[in-house]
Parts: sequence; C-alpha cells; structure tokens
Amino acid sequence: MISLTLYFVLMLGIGLYAWKKSTEDSEGYLLGGRNLHPAVAALSAGASDMSGWLLMGLPGALYASGLVEAWIGIGLFLGALVNWVVVAPRLREQTVSYGNALTIPEFLANRFPDKATLLRVVSAVIIVVFFTVYTAAGLVGGGKLFVTSFAGLFGDVGMSDYMFGIWMTAGVVLAYTMIGGFLAVSLTDFCQGCIMVVALILMPIVVLWGGQGDGFAQMEVTLTEIDPNFLSLTHGLTFIGWLSAVTWGLGYFGQPHIIVRFMAVRSVEDVKVARNIGMGWMLVSLIGALGVGLAGRAYMQRNGIPLDDPETIFIALAHLLFHPLITGFLLAALLAAIMSTISSQLLVSSSSLAEDFYRLFLRKDASEREIVNVGRVAVLIVSLAAIAIAGDPESEVLQLVSNAWAGFGAAFGPMILLALTWRGMSGAGAVSGLIVGALVVIVWIAMEWNASFLGGPGVYEIIPGVIASTLAIFAVSKMTSSKEAAAAMA
Repeated sequence: MISLTLYFVLMLGIGLYAWKKSTEDSEGYLLGGRNLHPAVAALSAGASDMSGWLLMGLPGALYASGLVEAWIGIGLFLGALVNWVVVAPRLREQTVSYGNALTIPEFLANRFPDKATLLRVVSAVIIVVFFTVYTAAGLVGGGKLFVTSFAGLFGDVGMSDYMFGIWMTAGVVLAYTMIGGFLAVSLTDFCQGCIMVVALILMPIVVLWGGQGDGFAQMEVTLTEIDPNFLSLTHGLTFIGWLSAVTWGLGYFGQPHIIVRFMAVRSVEDVKVARNIGMGWMLVSLIGALGVGLAGRAYMQRNGIPLDDPETIFIALAHLLFHPLITGFLLAALLAAIMSTISSQLLVSSSSLAEDFYRLFLRKDASEREIVNVGRVAVLIVSLAAIAIAGDPESEVLQLVSNAWAGFGAAFGPMILLALTWRGMSGAGAVSGLIVGALVVIVWIAMEWNASFLGGPGVYEIIPGVIASTLAIFAVSKMTSSKEAAAAMA
C-alpha cells in the first residue's frame, strides 16, 4: 500500500505540473503543444499500446501453452516498427500542413474536404464507442488486481474490493487526465513505461537466479519435462494459426491512441530518435514478458505451486519472491500498464467529442478555453460510462479488447496508410474503407468465424477486415472523381 500510494501521488503530481504547462489552449490540452520530447513520445506510445496485456496476457499465454504463443509478440513488434517508419513522420508533417489538425477525424476531414463532415462524424462515433468499451476493459483489470492483492481489505465480499479497485484506478486516471490533458497523459505514460520495463527486467532475473533458481539450464530442463515441445516456436502451429497471430501487427496503423503520439512529437526530425527509443523499449519489454511466462511456469512447477489463472503469474511471483515494498512497486508496474492505456483512450475520446462534435455542430466559434473545459467534461462522461460497463466482474468486456483492436485496425489502418501515401485516394474511398472495414469485422465476429472458419481453425477478424477495407478504398477511389484529392495533395 505504501508503494502504490507513492505511485498514485507521483501520477497526480505530474498532472498538476502539466496543468501549469500546457492547458491554456486546445492544442496544448489535446496535443501538448506538439512539443513532446522524442523519449516521452516513444515511451508514451509504447505504454499506451501495451496495457495489462504485456504483464498479464502474454505471460499467461506463454505459461499455459509455451513459446509458440510468442508469435503475437513478434507480429506486434514488426507492426510497430512499420508504424514508426511509414506512418509517424508522414502523420506528423501532414496533420500540420492540412490545417493543423488536432484529432485523427479532423485530419481526415482536412485531407478530404468533399467528405469532411461525414468522415469526422463516422470516425468520431467509432472512436468514442469502441474506446469506452476499451477503457472499461482496463478498469476490469484494475478491479481484479485489487481483488487479487487486497482480498478482504475493503470489505467482506470480493465485489467490494473489485469496485474499490475500479474507482481507485478510474479516479486517479481521471484526475491527472482532466487536469493536465495530453501532456499529463504523455509524461505519466513515460514514467509508467520506465516502471514497466524495470519490472519486466527485474522479475525474470530473480525468478531464474534467485532462491532455488539455477538459470536457463534448469528452466529448460523443467519445461521440457512438462512438455518436450514447450520451447518450440512451431510445434502444433498451423498456417492459419500463425497468420492470425502475426497479423495482430496490422492493427497498429489504425489505433488512434497510439498514432496520436506521432502528431505531438516536437519535429519530424525527432521521429527517428523516438522510433529508436520506442522500438528498443518494446523489444526489452517483450523479452521480459516472455521471461516472466516461461521462467514463472518453471518456478511454479519446480516448487509444486498451483496457479488457477495463468494470467496472474506476474502477480503471484510478485507476492512469492519479493519484499512487500518491492511487491508494491511491481503491482504499480501492472497498474501503470493498465492506467497508461486508459488515460490515452480517455483523452482521444474526449478530443473527438470536443473537436468533432461540440466545435463542429454546437459552437463553431468556441474559444480555446471553452474547448479545453469541454474536453475535461468529456473525459468525465466517458469515464463514468466505462465504469458502468466494468461494474460486472463477470462481464465479457475483456474479450472485446481483441475485437476492438481488430475493429480499429481494419477501419482506420488502411485508410490512414493510403491517406498518407496515395495521391489518388478520394473522400468517397476513405468513407467506404472506414465503413467496410468496421462492418466486416463486426460480421466476422457475429458469425463466429474467428473461432471456426469453413470447418477449420478460426481466422482473426482483422485479416478479412483489412483486405476488404483496402479493396473498398481502391475500388471506390477509382470509380469516383479524385480531382479533390489530387488538388489537396498538391
């Protein structure tokens, strides 16, 4: 509790600092004045991306099924690299050249003025709806962390601990996001990214060489005893299974809470520095997560300790191997992973509500101070909606995270890539890609083809979604007049 309290105080302190530095106008509140240091932009993008998946989902998958589950991490790493190389510098430059756009919907509207209103409204609706659910999933993770770590401390029933965790997580995130805006979110993400990577380096080392551990050799022997193919990257892997895993990386190009960081880097020249820092952080963090899952499975097996939920291996090891103060730090790292994503999603949602609804339809001549205050109110509204969704600990909202990732990736990914690189893309093509990508993902999930397709293994919905969206953009752009798009790019 001491460690977590210090962590919460630090986050709130950063929020107050950001409040004094960058909340005078909408550009400052929504994009930090486009003046982020490369290191801050890099770790902010990484921390807001990974969420609790990095410390719970990936280690849990490896704990249960072995090294073959690493393909998702490999796909994400490659996708993030392409995102930094292709999307980041172009988005930073073009969002300024096209009317100094502060949100992704506003950039699309400026890029395709003939479909401006439709693009802003449709994309903003998708962002707000999906991110509300996405935020709820993060709050569920915060609630379950408190149930696991402080069972009975806040009441005699688990629900009380669960709701305390949700309100505590939401309350702190809400406070620094409302107060300090984008700069607060980015600076807290930077600190949270540092905490996460230290925890992911520290834990595997202690598990492998601390106490009764004897390094990699002992881990390999133990895991091989469990399953001779436990450390195989290919055993039992079908082509469809491999493709569904690595294509997670396609989702990066359409994640608004990640690519908005590219818009805020202080210069195009700094993007390359940020890319190197961000990819280095991601590589170390992914290796650490693999180490937690594999070394954790060997440790629990060697000591005969049962674990009902593989995704809690990080929490279990934190309690088993460390002094309570260090355990608190490690739990803060897990909470940091959750909170960094929640805050980013809240801010992107609120910016869409403020810029793409309020300013567009209600108050076209709203002052900068008014937009900042509307953004703060929007953060509160989205937070309360997410808390309501997360209130049921048995809800399947966590399952929707992978669906939301695919939905964003298919709807926005091809459109963003082609808007930045193809002069012939038209406004009608952009709208069609946005709608077709989202609809294909929704239909694919509804038909349960992500679980089983044509009698075989399921196909991850992002694959057909991206293909359909890309084809729709090309086909409609060719069929419609592209004079406006060509003139806009000239």
